[in-house]
Amino acid sequence: MRIVFMGTPAFAVPTLQQLLKSEFSVVGVVCQPDRPSGRGKKIQVGPVKALALSQNIPVVQPERMKDPKLLETLRAWEPEVVVVAAFGRILPKSILDLPPKGCLNVHGSLLPQYRGAAPIQWAVIQGEVKTGVTIMLMDEGMDTGAILQQEEIAIGQDETSGELAPRMAQIGGDLLVRTLRGWIEGTLPPIPQNDSAATMAPILTKEDGLLYWDRPARTLANRIRGLSPWPGVYTFLEGERWGIWKVQVEDQEPDNPHPAHDISQAPGTITAITKQAIRVQTGQGSLNLLEIQPENKKRMHVSDYITGHRVTIGMTFSMGKHDDLAV
Repeated sequence: MRIVFMGTPAFAVPTLQQLLKSEFSVVGVVCQPDRPSGRGKKIQVGPVKALALSQNIPVVQPERMKDPKLLETLRAWEPEVVVVAAFGRILPKSILDLPPKGCLNVHGSLLPQYRGAAPIQWAVIQGEVKTGVTIMLMDEGMDTGAILQQEEIAIGQDETSGELAPRMAQIGGDLLVRTLRGWIEGTLPPIPQNDSAATMAPILTKEDGLLYWDRPARTLANRIRGLSPWPGVYTFLEGERWGIWKVQVEDQEPDNPHPAHDISQAPGTITAITKQAIRVQTGQGSLNLLEIQPENKKRMHVSDYITGHRVTIGMTFSMGKHDDLAV
């Protein structure tokens, strides 16, 4: 069985690895073009491309999916199936119709939930306790194709999307190979999705990381987990931008060695400081900040910061560099 694989980031690597270990033949790989990355903005080779080149598999990186040269290359490779995992591009009908057994996609959610570019992150942001991987037969819609197989996975209470994604990637690779075998044998009839139950997982931006302290503590904690490691969440303390990396929800007020007397309990207000945490009032409950990243500093535990910096009860986190932007 001749297969063309389409994918770019680390999430797609386990699927390609499992295909290479299987009885199937990967005859070509399609990746997005190499992009500058890091502080030096150097061109970086993506994980999937690196793996393909190490196995002497031909790689193409089109700027446009409707480029006639890409279609010519795919026809020359003569794939019977195209496998797609975290590719990040919409496939035109000309490519969808090319392989006799269709195009199969490895999607990081239990479709029809969380269709879109960031299903893993949004599942964590929304506080889901479970998610999964879906292998679907692609059509021209946004993750609307018929389902071939799914596998469920539990989300840990404190698990970040960065921790969850590698686990899901491994499951996706194994599930794809099993699904491919059943699909070829004709034992997996496609099951149409229930569009009325669909939810979306749109692409995330850096602006999505701004914390709104008037929201419940659990909601904020889920957003912090969901946006870790990228794009990360942030807030401002007296004009200084802080990244927030790890928190603990404090629904009940613990013993406080430094009680806040006559301090406003407005959302964003620091209400307690201990050796291990900075407690902040939210719209419902409190958050204990455990790991932070003050502006122009490395990520650190709160205990390492408060020993040498002035942070006092009553100070208030805001949404911007100026007081008039405070929540």
